[in-house]
Amino acid sequence: MEKLSHSEVINLLLQLATMLILARVFAEIARKFKQPAVVGEILAGILLGPTILGGYFPDIFEFLFKSNPMTNIALDGYVQISVILLLFIAGLEVDLNLVVSQGRRALNISFFGLVIPFAFGFTAPFFFAEFFGFAEGSKLLFSLFMGTAMAISALPVIVRTLMDLNLFKSRMGMMIVSAAMVDDIIGWMIFSIILSFMGKEASSLGLGYTILLTIGFTGFMITIGKSLINKVLPWINKRLAWPGGLLSLSLAACFLAAAFTEFIGIHSIFGAFIIGVAIGDSEHMTERAKEILHQFVNNIFAPVFFVSIGLKVNFFTNFDPLLVIVVIIVAYAGKLIGCGFGSIRGGLDKWESIAIGFGMNARGAMEIILGLIALENGLINEKLFVALVVMALVTSMTSGPLMKWALKKRELVS
Repeated sequence: MEKLSHSEVINLLLQLATMLILARVFAEIARKFKQPAVVGEILAGILLGPTILGGYFPDIFEFLFKSNPMTNIALDGYVQISVILLLFIAGLEVDLNLVVSQGRRALNISFFGLVIPFAFGFTAPFFFAEFFGFAEGSKLLFSLFMGTAMAISALPVIVRTLMDLNLFKSRMGMMIVSAAMVDDIIGWMIFSIILSFMGKEASSLGLGYTILLTIGFTGFMITIGKSLINKVLPWINKRLAWPGGLLSLSLAACFLAAAFTEFIGIHSIFGAFIIGVAIGDSEHMTERAKEILHQFVNNIFAPVFFVSIGLKVNFFTNFDPLLVIVVIIVAYAGKLIGCGFGSIRGGLDKWESIAIGFGMNARGAMEIILGLIALENGLINEKLFVALVVMALVTSMTSGPLMKWALKKRELVS
């Protein structure tokens, strides 16, 4: 069994220490400006990556991140685990009973908030592929990816925004959250299938079996699987040390589900997300246990992942202002028109519908994860990846203030 050499171990530890320290410093700065921690963590990565450190202090950058290929493989393993855990805790936020309880209104918002942004995201790259950086491969898959990227929302960012505005438990808050949950489940399934079409997540099962197994796995986990978990969790809580037993077995289940979907040809993040939905929906998975998992992932694993984004590309040389503006416009237009139309169909007034559109527009970590996987699989180029990262940051930063503005306008009108 191969192992890291003495110098490679030192290099890996220096990498992790530097990334965690910078991530924490910039996350705290972001918090001071009332922005999500992810904004600061990505900025820390841009500072440590080829954009700043590599450009102005290339020797230090070379020593930290380029001198030991084996160390970078170990770091990549850490980052892969981080992404899986991020999707797992995102799944824990999904409340299937809430989705059902919101009924027709939430379904209207969810349906149009998924279909119209998907159509916007698909159409523009399909007819203007070269502008969006398409060079080779399947233009259909490229456009399908962009449609999915425009359709998915960032559930953790949405929940945090609604809490900050004291709207989380309101009627509007519940509709936004339940609609975002449905969009996320469908969106991640579509994206996983896109990767299967690319053959990058290839298995020996064949595409048809992969799609059937994906649908079957999803259906099983949110019905029978959820019921089985609900029966097993009380035994775990009673017989095993708390919270250690619950947390270790939850993470083991997460890794097993991730391994299963990776094996059948769907990205491992999808398995982690769906098992998170099944576990999080159990009445025996307490809020305290969820909070411990959130703190564990968000403060140890997530920062390294978001910092690693800045290490992938040079944000200066790959920043295309026109492309960034177009991607942001497509993102805003799709969600505002889609969710706004769905809200009006559900009987809400104009300003409520606009507020819901802005609330659903937060992309955050989910879009960035999508973009990174697409970049690593050769589906998009570095310029489009940078545009997607900037769009995710802008929509996350503006979602709360724009919701607040729309609700104030509603108060003035009424």
